[in-house]
Amino acid sequence: MPDADRRDMQEKQLLNHTSHEAQRLLPGRSNHAGNLSQSEKKLQEAICVLLVELCERFTFFGIVCNMILFCTVKLGYRNYQAAIVNMCFVGTSMLTPVLAAWLAECLVGRIKLVCICMFLHFLGTALLPVVAFPFEDIYIDRRHILHTLTKREQKIVFYFALLTASLGIGGIRAIVCPLSAYNLEDCGPKDLLSFFNWFYWLVNLNSAVVFVSISYIQQSVARNLGFLIPFVSMLMAMITIHMVRGEMIYKPKTGSSLMTTFGVITSALKTCCVRYRYFSGGMTNWLDHAKENYGGQYSETQVESTKLLARLFPFFAFQILYRTCIMQIPSGYYLQTMNSNLHFSGFVLPVAAMNVISIVPLLILVPILECINSYLFSSKDTGHSTTIYIVVGQLSAALSVMVAGFSEIHRKHFPQVEQTLSEEVLLVSSMPCFHLAPQYILLGVAEALVTPSCSLLSFRLVPERIRGISMHFLTLFNGAGCFMGAFIVQTAHAGTQGNWFPHKLHEGKLERFFFFLASLTIVNTLGFWTIAHSLRWSVYLTAISHA
Repeated sequence: MPDADRRDMQEKQLLNHTSHEAQRLLPGRSNHAGNLSQSEKKLQEAICVLLVELCERFTFFGIVCNMILFCTVKLGYRNYQAAIVNMCFVGTSMLTPVLAAWLAECLVGRIKLVCICMFLHFLGTALLPVVAFPFEDIYIDRRHILHTLTKREQKIVFYFALLTASLGIGGIRAIVCPLSAYNLEDCGPKDLLSFFNWFYWLVNLNSAVVFVSISYIQQSVARNLGFLIPFVSMLMAMITIHMVRGEMIYKPKTGSSLMTTFGVITSALKTCCVRYRYFSGGMTNWLDHAKENYGGQYSETQVESTKLLARLFPFFAFQILYRTCIMQIPSGYYLQTMNSNLHFSGFVLPVAAMNVISIVPLLILVPILECINSYLFSSKDTGHSTTIYIVVGQLSAALSVMVAGFSEIHRKHFPQVEQTLSEEVLLVSSMPCFHLAPQYILLGVAEALVTPSCSLLSFRLVPERIRGISMHFLTLFNGAGCFMGAFIVQTAHAGTQGNWFPHKLHEGKLERFFFFLASLTIVNTLGFWTIAHSLRWSVYLTAISHA
């Protein structure tokens, strides 16, 4: 037995030695297998993130595309009230990702918050069919009908559903599919602009499909079941997240946070107010009061990062009125289209399908801009090209709103005819809705030029450690643009006693509202042009020094 044990030990040692020699001689085989599995995992993660992004956008546009028609016909809202509800929902959906990012960072945790947000989105999209369902058409027997919701109950459920859906959207956008999940840190300006161009191209392609299909289903085929489509789409997103929930939840790098940025600003303001008489003459910026060297609570790096962001605030502020112009597509332009002749060769076009006209220029321009950028946009470009894109895009948005004013005057010259929308007979202008196409096209051109360029500047002109915060601030100001649009509509309606944003367009002066908004946008564009030169140079050079 001892000899047998000795032989076994020798054989085991020989086998171990042979295996070690094989691994030493062929090191690439195991590494290659590991790299292959790692690349497959990254590919699967990227596909899942993209699927969730598309499903979330599908649900969002499905809710937005015919909300004004639903509010005016089903809930009995006035035109300006429906426009305000729509813009507030879009604005809230833009702001909630920032709130969700803060909750995930400070209070709840990312995985738990994703589950909460998925439930909220599921609840919101499930409650919307309750508001839209035709209870009055369902009979229990020959004498009784199924219990119907009162108008007040419908509105309560409707607002609650919109709120929960927007909160769910925020968590999905901020945690599951933020831009940081696409690993853009090592990309140069040219590659970044290309990414943003194609990213928004894909998002708009998805929205074009939604606007055509869902709007037709909601309006013509089964309008009361149309809100079920966002619900089904959300189920697809939930399944996608469940399949790879451990791998696709993006974990950001530790560093500066949104709360740190707000904390620096608050601390500096507090110190300025309390110790006004003890200002140090050596300070070059009021935010320096938040530094530990001057009695504050934050480090040199945190304060300097906040100073870089603060220099971008004027750039962000000039996007507010531009976003207000873009919000005319689901509000003012939608009302114009709804009050125009939608008949085309014996077929009634869905109102929201006109939004596709604003998307087509973006789908066409992105490949053209890619060719232009390959020749004009060098790796050492300081942002001059993107600044020009933003200025031209904002001028295109102002021109679009101005054209909308002239189209409104032109529309009222046509005689009125009866038109059935969602089983309601409305008096509308006999002007074909395609006469409104120029204003949609101009806004589409504006979006193709402005949105990717703004994302590029917000991402590139700050150090890597605060790029996510910079994108959060851009989102905040875009959301503020939606609420600014709602405020302007409310002010215009109240200040003119409904004349500038009337319920019956042929009896009011909606064109004056458009001309007023166009003039504000032109002034806004000129203001942006004055700060663009100093902005791109000072911020870019400072970012390079802190990178």
